[in-house]
Order: sequence, then structure tokens, then C-alpha cells
Amino acid sequence: MRKRYLLILLSIIMILGGCRKSSDQFFSYKDYVSNAKINMGVTLSENDFFAERIVVISENDYDTDDDLVSSEAAFLCDVTNNKALYSKSPYKKLYPASLTKLMTALVVLKKGELTDSVTVSYNASHIPVAGAKVCGFEEGDVITMDALLHCLLIYSGNDAGIAIAEHMSGSEENFVRIMNSEAKRIGASHTNFVNSHGLHDDNHYTTAYDMYLIFNELIQYDTFLNIISQSSYTAVFKDKNKKEKQLTFNSTNLYLREEKESPEDITIIGGKTGVTYKAGNCLILLSKDEDNSQYVSIIMKAGDIDKLYSDMSTLLSLITEKRQ
Repeated sequence: MRKRYLLILLSIIMILGGCRKSSDQFFSYKDYVSNAKINMGVTLSENDFFAERIVVISENDYDTDDDLVSSEAAFLCDVTNNKALYSKSPYKKLYPASLTKLMTALVVLKKGELTDSVTVSYNASHIPVAGAKVCGFEEGDVITMDALLHCLLIYSGNDAGIAIAEHMSGSEENFVRIMNSEAKRIGASHTNFVNSHGLHDDNHYTTAYDMYLIFNELIQYDTFLNIISQSSYTAVFKDKNKKEKQLTFNSTNLYLREEKESPEDITIIGGKTGVTYKAGNCLILLSKDEDNSQYVSIIMKAGDIDKLYSDMSTLLSLITEKRQ
């Protein structure tokens, strides 16, 4: 009997040990026992061990004035102090447009090699969608993964997204499987991607809160912060005949281009834009105040670009108000 109990105990230890991932240093046996409800279908954000790394929305500590912004969804949080400051329809199913590229970038930073040379395919250089934003790469161009990542995040080139996906996974379809797997891993359970760039598909969707979770992962990477803070970028690469080419791209972020002014005492570090007809205008930002506390702010499905930046500035103004 004693031997039987020892075998049972050993089996339990092996099972618990297998649940721990090397990348999840915060997960421990104690966490597993105290948060066993994770195995009963409860979302990760409801568990203490996961919440230690993210901002959890509580009705008791954020504003819910739906008239504050006109956009469909919005979220503002203090990531330095792990506190939600404002939320409007954070779990509403919406289309992400080019905010999708944030997940593409996360997969690159977690699993890719920035020094890789990528050969642009016919598929990446011939996107069959009228008006799709492209960098203008041609079939056979050879460019580094690092340069593609800059073009993806700064200029939002859809061709850069496809080139990245095909290089890393052989096909965009295979790459998307990794995107969705990573989204689930970080708790973005109301998100589904079908491409690496964000051009519209009815089955390609997310929520404002899920986009926060994805962005929150990215801001842990210095490479990402460096890229999104740049107002322009010049890509240097070679064509199929090994002739050097250069293309310069301006950021889609109008705050960085100084075409829109942020509220006083708020510094925009960087972010990502997105727009399609069905997604509306979207923007996610990382900002900081005079005390260097950092904030993530999200606007999704604004009616037009002016309303997008007006609503975003309204959100950012809340930061100063909260500090007074």
C-alpha cells in the first residue's frame, strides 16, 4: 500500500512538472495548486499567477463613461503600476486590420532570426487586394528579416508580412497557426487570425483587451521599442540581380510624424496603426508621463482618422487628470 501511494505521488509530481514551461518562470507548483481552476475552462486572466504580469480589468478601478470617446472600443492602462484607467467595450469582437502585424512581429521576435536573408516570393509581391498598402518589394528581392520587421511595423507593408510568414514557416497558412497558438498562450482567447497582415477576412478578429495582451508581450523587447519609436526607416536590400536598392518609409503614426499633437506632459514612445473599411481606424500606443510611468492606450474602430487621434488624445489626457 505504501508503495502504491509513493507511485501515485510520483505520477502527480511528473504531471505537474510537465505543465511548467521554461518561458513561464512565474508558474510554480504553489501557483498550480492555488489556481487549479485553470483546468476548468477559466480564462488565464482570471488567475493570480497570470495577472501578476498583466493589467486585469476590474469594474471598481476604471472609468466606464461610454460617451468619452466615439470609437467602438477603447482601453487605457498604467503598465508601470498594473492598473486599468479606462475601458469601453474591451471584449467586443472587432476586426484588427494592421494591428494584426503586432502578432506577426511577436512571432518573429520569439522564434525568428533577425539576421536571416529573406527572398521575396511572387505571392508576397503580388497581393491581389486593391489598395493594399505595400512596400513595393519585387519577386526575387533579398532583404534581411530585421529590415522586413521595420517595414512591417513602421510603414505597415502587407508584402513584408507575407514575406516574413513564408520565410519562417514555408507558407502563410503555417505561420498563422503559430500566430494563433501564441495568442492563446498569452491569454488572447477571443482572437483568431487568418493572415499575417490584417487585410480583411470575416473570420479574422480580436478584441481591444486581446490586443493589449499581445502588445504587452511585445513591449518587453527592446528591439520592438526601438522600431516603433522611429518616424521613418530606409531599407537597404538587393534585387534578384544582386543590385543594391533603397526604399524609405515614413511611419503611419501621425504623432511620431508630428502631424498630430499629444497632450501636454505625455510623450509618445510608439505604437501601431491599422485601417480597413470594416475595421475602421485603429491605433495602439505606448506612452509615458513626466515620472516615466508607462501607459498602453488603444482605440479601435474610429469613424475616421481625425476621430481616431481625437479619441486617442482624449484617452491620453486622462493620464494627466489621474495624476492631479
